[in-house]
Amino acid sequence: MTTRGHEFLVLGATGKTGRRVVRRLRAAGETVRAASRSGEVRFDWADRASWSAALNGVSAVYLVAPDDPAPVRDFVDEAVTAGVGRFVVLSGRGIDHIGPGFGEGMIEAERAVRASGVEWTIIRPNNFDQNFDEDLWHAPLREGRLALPIGEVPEPFVDVEDVAEVAATLLTADGHAGRTYELSGPRGLTFGEVVDQVAAATGRVIRFESLTLPEYRAELLAAGVPEAGATALCAMFALHQTGVTSEPVDGVRSVLGREPATFEAYVARVAATGAWS
Repeated sequence: MTTRGHEFLVLGATGKTGRRVVRRLRAAGETVRAASRSGEVRFDWADRASWSAALNGVSAVYLVAPDDPAPVRDFVDEAVTAGVGRFVVLSGRGIDHIGPGFGEGMIEAERAVRASGVEWTIIRPNNFDQNFDEDLWHAPLREGRLALPIGEVPEPFVDVEDVAEVAATLLTADGHAGRTYELSGPRGLTFGEVVDQVAAATGRVIRFESLTLPEYRAELLAAGVPEAGATALCAMFALHQTGVTSEPVDGVRSVLGREPATFEAYVARVAATGAWS
């Protein structure tokens, strides 16, 4: 499938990966529909009437699935009927080992595109560097305490800029159909080491505290996180505790022909913006 001159649909286009994929595709001269509930092109998983307009004339889709797996297969089927010939799916590393409560939408997206009869590629990244400054763990770092149920198990965090570059490449280049790429940074770091790096870069006192899963769940619920969100995060950390996602992998290098960005470079870049001050 040659994509030059075709139109790309990017779901989750206001999210961490989606907005960066949009930016990279447009910088390369591609025509992109940036779709989300509040984006340039309206797309709502819960409103199937929004699907057809988003898909009209599109040849490739960057698929960021919802938490709810129910609409995913119908969307993939409708996309193929509308003429989509390529999917790139955002999934998660270790998704085939995850327990109940996390990633059902991603799992269904993987299944749906594999059964679609058209080209597909799946990316499974580790936790993003940007989780420390854009959402999940940003507020705790600002408050001086990051408490998680992980202990000394390392994580090779990956820069979302690398994930987006990989996704844009897979959308536009041939030779990747039917492949699943695991994406990580170049080396594993414990969460305690991450906290030490951020503290050193900002000159602040920040501490890491290791919790049990029940303690973590209780803290999440006390902070107002919904039950489903607490269950999902606990399932994610239960997976990471096993170490199945702790070793670096070569997906970024396989697709882009270069090493992934280091966590140290990310910390220096973000600290300079004052995000953790």
